[in-house]
Amino acid sequence: MKFLEKIVHKHEPKFAKGGKLEKWNPIFESFTTLAFTPALTTKKGSHIRDGVDLKRTMMMVILALVPCLLFGIYNTGHYELVAEMGDRSLPYLDQFWSKVGAGALVVLPLVVVSYGVGLTVEFIFGVIKGHALHEGFLVSGMLIPLVMPADVPLWMVAVATIFAVVIGKEIFGGTGMNIVNVALTARAFLFFAYPTKMSGDFVWMAGEEKAVDGFTGSTAMGDLATFTSEKMTVAGTEVVGQTGEAAMELFNNSYSMFDSFVGMIPGSVGETSVIACLLGAALLLFTGVGSLRIILSFGIGGFVTGLLMNAIGSNPYMDLPAAHHLLIGGFAFGAVFMATDPVTAAQTATGKILYGFFGGMVAILIRVLNPAYPEGVMLAILFMNVMAPIIDHYVVQANVKRRLKRLKTA
Repeated sequence: MKFLEKIVHKHEPKFAKGGKLEKWNPIFESFTTLAFTPALTTKKGSHIRDGVDLKRTMMMVILALVPCLLFGIYNTGHYELVAEMGDRSLPYLDQFWSKVGAGALVVLPLVVVSYGVGLTVEFIFGVIKGHALHEGFLVSGMLIPLVMPADVPLWMVAVATIFAVVIGKEIFGGTGMNIVNVALTARAFLFFAYPTKMSGDFVWMAGEEKAVDGFTGSTAMGDLATFTSEKMTVAGTEVVGQTGEAAMELFNNSYSMFDSFVGMIPGSVGETSVIACLLGAALLLFTGVGSLRIILSFGIGGFVTGLLMNAIGSNPYMDLPAAHHLLIGGFAFGAVFMATDPVTAAQTATGKILYGFFGGMVAILIRVLNPAYPEGVMLAILFMNVMAPIIDHYVVQANVKRRLKRLKTA
């Protein structure tokens, strides 16, 4: 590495101010600092000496996402074969390498398109504005494909990525200035612009052209949404002439809590496995990148709201056990990787608890009370992103009033 570093620094003057390639300095600096420790040092002002910069922090988040990516590849491959065969009873661990290969052919192109398009937009803005690549997209580029259904067209991923980077981040000033999560902005854009491509029976597996006649690829969230209507379906089969209690029993057999915890259910690429999310959470918490307050309060908020829905119980969807809510859809993934975004989340200690609790609560409320949006985590986190500054403001004001009151009585 020292040899490569010498070569890089040898050409550095060409990209410096006044050099032949000065215009391309943002791109050169971005790749250099990504691979090697920056040569720049602080000259004045107070500062902390530390080997960890923003790029290294972002790389830690990417490492935390690796379990979700790897499991997502296998899970996608499994349901690719399930859709081709039209048989949901295919043993989950059979044909392991075939499933890995099939999943990789679907998932890796999503990752390549996300990074390729997103970094191109970042480089364009960097050259125009004269600043280095914003490190935040190193994480967003991985998150975007992981929150997508497996069969989303690649051109949609490209369009959504451009929208998220330009509208969701760059117009606010880049990394550290955006008010909403970039990856969720991409997901929300596609959800409202192309709803038929983001939800339904076929987008979660191989696609309609590959699935055999009469076979559908419904998800747990899609099935639960039908429980608020008279036409209930479970795993692609309509529940006819049965009570809501019987339908829920059939649902639990098709999407058991164990299968949901492991991730052996259809869904977005990286969101199905709670185990993979917990492994990522452990790394983020160990390194101090993630917020335990937000993760725990998000789960508590969702669990309490699930219990409240159980108590009301006006439709079969409300009877879903509160703990099961935390295991299906993108709840765990959102709690660990989305809600904890240090830029868009609350910053105060108390604010983080309130932010997480209300985020989990709103996610379950949207799920259960608004069947038009089977998965409420995306909208809940985006809503709380907007509310985070207000939460922090009132927390700070409460602290100020409390201290002023103590000062008067002193």
